[in-house]
Amino acid sequence: MTTALVLGGGLAGVAAAQALGQNAVTTTLVDRADYHQFQPLLYQVATSQLPAEDIARPLRTIFAAEADVDVVVQDVVAASFADRSLTLADGRTLTADHLVVAAGGRPNFFGIPGAAEHTFPLYSVADAERLRRHHRALVTEAAGTQVEPGALDIVVVGGGPTGVEVSGALAELFTALRKAGKLPDEGRVHLVDRGHAVLGPFSERAQQYAHRKLTDDGVLLRLGTGVDAVHPDHVELSDGTHLPTRTVIWAGGETGPEIVQSAGATTGRGGRLDVRPDLSVEGFPGVWAVGDVANVPSGPGEGVPTLPQLGSVAQQSGRWAGENVARLTRGEATRPFHYKDKGIMAMIGRNAAVAEVGAHRHEVDGPLAFAAWLGVHAMLLSGVHSRTDAFLSWAWDYFDRDHAATVESHDTPRRIAWGDDSQDVPHIDLGAPRT
Repeated sequence: MTTALVLGGGLAGVAAAQALGQNAVTTTLVDRADYHQFQPLLYQVATSQLPAEDIARPLRTIFAAEADVDVVVQDVVAASFADRSLTLADGRTLTADHLVVAAGGRPNFFGIPGAAEHTFPLYSVADAERLRRHHRALVTEAAGTQVEPGALDIVVVGGGPTGVEVSGALAELFTALRKAGKLPDEGRVHLVDRGHAVLGPFSERAQQYAHRKLTDDGVLLRLGTGVDAVHPDHVELSDGTHLPTRTVIWAGGETGPEIVQSAGATTGRGGRLDVRPDLSVEGFPGVWAVGDVANVPSGPGEGVPTLPQLGSVAQQSGRWAGENVARLTRGEATRPFHYKDKGIMAMIGRNAAVAEVGAHRHEVDGPLAFAAWLGVHAMLLSGVHSRTDAFLSWAWDYFDRDHAATVESHDTPRRIAWGDDSQDVPHIDLGAPRT
């Protein structure tokens, strides 16, 4: 009987465990949280469009019908690739014939003073919910008292898809709150990036579209400028500017998680694990790395580019690794990973998006790009939710109507009507409150 351990319950880890279970491989999935989070929609939680519970689904619910998959909710304090083992916080050590590492990533602060202590990253549901509550408290305070200049300003660090999406959504939220009379004429969104264009991986046309839409929505773009230091009440920029703010959102890049740094393998670019074309880790038989923790090659051969950290890459690589384990159990050879490119895309606001789709990266924007975004996200969600029609209905309604200010005047954002058991909810631990 072949056994497998999967470290991480994100898109890559869930896909790997599903493939393993469907191939009768006895599998244990280990994660510190009891839920799978749908990371592409974190900015929707942070900007009050969705409650955190709507993008966090309990792992045991996902695998309820998989008799060969067990879920263990524990912190992992150490991993060893040499013996394919995980040491848990409760003292247990789990071992298996195969170890699939799908531990995701963590923020890369690049050694900038104060960034780790005073910023809000967007890498987890808890991160997004902490940011939402922090901002809501500031808006509530501003409605009742005079706040210091810049207190409501938000600085977003990083002009990639996450930074652009959250900046556009926040600008839209500010506009809606002002129109509703729930916010004084204060509060601006600053987007800071060392590059000279937002959405660096996209075409020049897409970059120009995003630049124009963000500017039209009131986002102040500070390009060609870096962050030198972050303080509780202001940010120092590389051009000598000081921006007063109590909210800094970090979207400035990611690196591999700490757990893989001491697991036995030498990490590569971005602190991630370099993998072979079949997603195995060189020198460690039975060890595989997938998703954001891995530098996944875009094809066979030496020196090929690695794929970006995208949800579709994570999901496809996770499933592929699980299938390769199954091939070995049948006495077959593994196959090199082949990525089906879904394109790259970003939402800039309720009625604005950019997408580059197809082998030749055909660029579209506006409603067509929104449709592409919707289709890709529905496919990603289909791996963890029995229903995607509820998501599609919510998304079209979001596109057609303005829900931006709802949570700032009501306790609960509008939900996606999944129709799941109301008792089957994730346990989201926000940890110590941020100040």
